[in-house]
Amino acid sequence: MNVQPRILIVDDSAIIRRALKTQLERFGARVTQTEDGQQGLKAALSSPYDLIISDVEMPHLDGFGLCERLKSDPKTRGIPVIILSTLETNKDIERGFQVGAAAYVKKSEAQFNLNGAIERVLEKSWFQRSRQVLVVDDSSTIRRMVAQSLEEAGFQVTTAENGKQAMKRIGERKPDLIISDIDMPEMSGIELCKELHHDPILGTIPFVIMSGNSDRSIMRRLMQWGADSYLVKPFNLEQIVIIVERLLSDHFLILFKEKERLDTEQRMMLASITSLITALEARDSYTRGHSEAVATLVTEMGLQMNATADEIESLGMAGRLHDIGKIGVPDSILLKPDFLSKDEFTVLRKHPTIGASILGVISSIKPLLPVILHHHEQFDGKGYPDGLKGDKIALWARMTAVADTYHALVSDRPYRRGMIPEKAMEVIEEVCGTQLCPECVAVFKGLPRNLLESFI
Repeated sequence: MNVQPRILIVDDSAIIRRALKTQLERFGARVTQTEDGQQGLKAALSSPYDLIISDVEMPHLDGFGLCERLKSDPKTRGIPVIILSTLETNKDIERGFQVGAAAYVKKSEAQFNLNGAIERVLEKSWFQRSRQVLVVDDSSTIRRMVAQSLEEAGFQVTTAENGKQAMKRIGERKPDLIISDIDMPEMSGIELCKELHHDPILGTIPFVIMSGNSDRSIMRRLMQWGADSYLVKPFNLEQIVIIVERLLSDHFLILFKEKERLDTEQRMMLASITSLITALEARDSYTRGHSEAVATLVTEMGLQMNATADEIESLGMAGRLHDIGKIGVPDSILLKPDFLSKDEFTVLRKHPTIGASILGVISSIKPLLPVILHHHEQFDGKGYPDGLKGDKIALWARMTAVADTYHALVSDRPYRRGMIPEKAMEVIEEVCGTQLCPECVAVFKGLPRNLLESFI
């Protein structure tokens, strides 16, 4: 169960309310109690809830009437309702689902069935509440009816009058599923489907066609062009909700399995990289400290530049890996306690290419390759290995170059003492615009002084 779901209990029995409250609070739920449907409706309209559990037989407004009122109001129609009642005939249960209940639990079976029903309904509600459906139809009546049914089921819904307007909506926010009519002005549903499937990302969005045309050949062609389901008008609105739920659940499972595959690949990748770094650190302790320092500095730069959490994590990994190619440089050069000769420096300059070739076979690390390959490129085009210039060098590589330069300047090496931070910053300012990117230098100069001093 999610952290502290907000649950409203509506029952005229104080004993039932108290028992339910105790049961729900064991799961960490925040519980509100009301004595009848009228009070329950007022509470639901004044505060947000994740779930409402309601009795049927109550004064003022019974549970069926409460459910109908909740589902007819845009503010509350997305809240799932579980009916918990002593009315246990098939007719009563059918009535409960007709008025919009997500589940119907008999009070005689509540001890065994209620917890499972609550968990299923909440999981489904949270999943659907995070999913956006785009409804495309030139009929305002159909748009409104389909949107309302989906909103009652808990989905977020946006609408468009034709394919052209739909493309604009998709550009503003990528939906999780699209329901579209076929015959529309400006851009038809068929043209919209084809347009989306020309894009490898947008083409993954589940696409449902609704049309008054029941011609099977048209249905088959639309499936060929990428449609996932076909609804013939007029259709039952509950039918469209069921299809949307099924398609999104299937799509979610596919994405979940893909994430599991990527996570496994990521773990294997990290294990391989850890082995490489361990081998490199065993040869050169400076590289270990240097890579960690560069990782710390570039992630701090990323924070200053309002990078996302995923970008910050990737920057840190890129910083740790930027010198991994030195594992292919002979010890006689890597550990030489003096300045390198021209030939030795030529060998050392190969480490970005070596690093990129080592890690290039791992698909999930490809976004980091520009950092590993180009952190020694210079802003004026005089760097290596490719002589890239200006913004032809990836931003993360330019950021890493500044962090790399600073830590190299303040670190003790066998052939020289490290500089004090002030002197290192003077050198960085001298090469700003030639060796280093001015934008990245400006960000670096804004880093906390205590952070820069921590590497002395």
